[in-house]
Amino acid sequence: MDQATAVFRAPRQEDGDSRLRAAVAAWVDQEADDAVGEAEGAAKPVRAAGDQSVEPGEGKGKGEADASPAEPASEDDAADTSAKSEESSSAAETEAAENKAAATKAAESKGTEGAEPDATVAAAKPSPAEPEASAEPEAAAKAEDAEAGKPEVDKPETDKVPAAKASAAKASEAREAAGAREASEVRKASEAREASEAREASETRKASETREASSGARKASEAPKGDETREVAEGRKSGEAGAVEGADKPKAGDGVDHPTAVFKAPKPPAVDQPTAMLKLPAPQREPEAERTGEPAPERAAERTSQFVPLRSDDAGTGTQKPAAPVRRPEAPKVTPPPSVGFGAASAPGTTGPVPDRAERTRQQPLPPKPPLDLLAELTNTPPPAQTAVRSTVRRFKIWTPLVLLLLVVLAVVQIMRPLPDPKLTLTSSATFSFDGGTLDLPWPAEGQSAVAVDGVGTIGTHGEQKPAPLASVAKTMTAYVILKGHPISGKQEGDKITVDQQAEDDAKKPDESTAPIRKNQQFTEKQMLELLMIPSGNNAARLLARWDAGSEEAFIAKMNDAAKSLGMTNTTYTDPSGLKETTVSTPTDQLKLAQAVMQNDVFRGIVNTPQIKIPGIDSMIYNNNTILLKPGVSGIKTGSSTPAGGNLLWAADTIVDGKNQRIYGVVMGQRTGTTLDAKLKAAINNSYTLIKSVQNAVTSATVVKKGDVVGYVDDGLGGKTPLVAAKDLKAVGWPGLKVDVTLGSGGKPVPHSAKAGDVVGELSIGSGNGKLTAPVQLKTALAEPGVGDKLTRLG
Repeated sequence: MDQATAVFRAPRQEDGDSRLRAAVAAWVDQEADDAVGEAEGAAKPVRAAGDQSVEPGEGKGKGEADASPAEPASEDDAADTSAKSEESSSAAETEAAENKAAATKAAESKGTEGAEPDATVAAAKPSPAEPEASAEPEAAAKAEDAEAGKPEVDKPETDKVPAAKASAAKASEAREAAGAREASEVRKASEAREASEAREASETRKASETREASSGARKASEAPKGDETREVAEGRKSGEAGAVEGADKPKAGDGVDHPTAVFKAPKPPAVDQPTAMLKLPAPQREPEAERTGEPAPERAAERTSQFVPLRSDDAGTGTQKPAAPVRRPEAPKVTPPPSVGFGAASAPGTTGPVPDRAERTRQQPLPPKPPLDLLAELTNTPPPAQTAVRSTVRRFKIWTPLVLLLLVVLAVVQIMRPLPDPKLTLTSSATFSFDGGTLDLPWPAEGQSAVAVDGVGTIGTHGEQKPAPLASVAKTMTAYVILKGHPISGKQEGDKITVDQQAEDDAKKPDESTAPIRKNQQFTEKQMLELLMIPSGNNAARLLARWDAGSEEAFIAKMNDAAKSLGMTNTTYTDPSGLKETTVSTPTDQLKLAQAVMQNDVFRGIVNTPQIKIPGIDSMIYNNNTILLKPGVSGIKTGSSTPAGGNLLWAADTIVDGKNQRIYGVVMGQRTGTTLDAKLKAAINNSYTLIKSVQNAVTSATVVKKGDVVGYVDDGLGGKTPLVAAKDLKAVGWPGLKVDVTLGSGGKPVPHSAKAGDVVGELSIGSGNGKLTAPVQLKTALAEPGVGDKLTRLG
């Protein structure tokens, strides 16, 4: 079978990958070696054939009948044709050997090149005008006819042996030259890619065209197609020498059997990882036994060396088969993708070979690099040298955002924090002194005394101020505890209280002051308080104690508790009436009790009553405090006993700036006189003398005038808004008195913002009923603290 000799060369990879080129070179060398081995195995015994020629029609018929048996004869013809081509033209000798080796391989390995790209047949028919006709084409034709069953005259065996030996020798030399040439071209292409670029491109195109022709010839031999078989037979009869020479350069007048197609191999896919080598599976070749009926040669993996026979001892015997060539181990093959030429479409469903797997890299991962080195590697710039300035700059770049973030957080926190409550601060003097010298009061010559102005303070004291017997003055605490436990006011009378037998019995005691009450009588709470305070009935005190606490002892405990709550630290109560001399107190403690109990209007009305007629009592009841009818005197309680002498706890009123100002005083321990009535009278008289003196001494003075700046509003963040008095503030006192001036909010919260003139507090002097106040207002508008003040506050 005439076939154009194919030279295989892998297309050069555009990216210049040296490993891929080396793989392609190894594949080309392996293909050449396979062609040599197959050519050697093709030298089989040839039977003698007659000199008679085979007509084209006959060859065609034989080719149609059996195309496969004609293959061995085609191998011998190819070898003879290659040898004669070398003799006829020294310039094309090597090229013809290469092409013939590829054609022989294509004939021997039909069906095994399925993974390779498809090719077209390029067979050149011999020209009838050529005078060169050798014995080799005739012998090939005769061998074909003999195998097909035609009777032919066998030539002597001795004529064919020398020709086969010469053909094998020439083919071997051509194969070696072709292998050396291919290796040299690959190395040159690897070392000097730019210099051999044009040459490699040309050789690649030629190899692609030739390989396509070989593939087409192989397909023609495999398929039982009549036209292709006739063309092969006619090619054999006309001689292979002319076909080989005309493969590359057809002469004038020569015809071409098939249209020549130029194929352009597509660009192979680039390997994205330099460490991965694609390993493709070896092409599946059809076993030799299936094609020729002979034992299959060793596989490439089983071969360790290649044996090239110089001559065949069994040539022409027809009894022995040539030994299978020994192949070298196959190098990894990389099959380029199938080529598609102009005008030729790829077979549908045909895809390129897929690699089994990619070789895994055995490179171990490197340890992690420092951040700066890794950044330098990614940016392809070396890390800068470490210097003090660079370190400082780097720290500044790292810490500056953190500091800014912290400042932002702190600013938000400062702004969102609740504002502190504004406070009023007094800037004017905190004290005020009345004009005049020290007030000299007419104190009694004996005992202990004390005087105070309600809401202003104590004017003065006299005596030792130590605990002394109170006598009936103790009934003031009894009334205070009853009103605290059972409060009444206005016109209320309170609960009904039934007189028991003990109260009636106590009313008959001659040495005590009592109220004329009888058993089972009922009196209201107010009536019982009147019987307690006006006639100073001891039996009424004990009855109230039992009614309130269940027993006198329990009530006494309540009396002492109340004394402690009022701050009467030098007072002790042992009975509700004060008859016992162990019930003791001091004048200053009694002034505290007087100011507390006089807050009840019912009590004030009772102690200011000189006489009263109570239902159920037959006679009029008179008050022992005989000065109640004097101007300004309003109570409170008298007391006398042998241990105590004469005592009087009193209250009086005076008018200051048109207002009623209450004064409290107590005189204790008056023993002038021989009887208890005389001692009590002395206490009452001395008390009235003090009352008149204090009434005259108490006066008023202007402490702050309207519009005076008395203080400011402190917003807590450094802001200060001035305050002025809305009216005059006058203080009640006496000559030489120093009073305290205070500034307060009047029980209302100070706003964070307000307009000018708004009242935000008050200025006050004194306490209790004598407390005097004047409103204060903003001189300017009060504004809420700004953002700057909020950010800079520390507290």
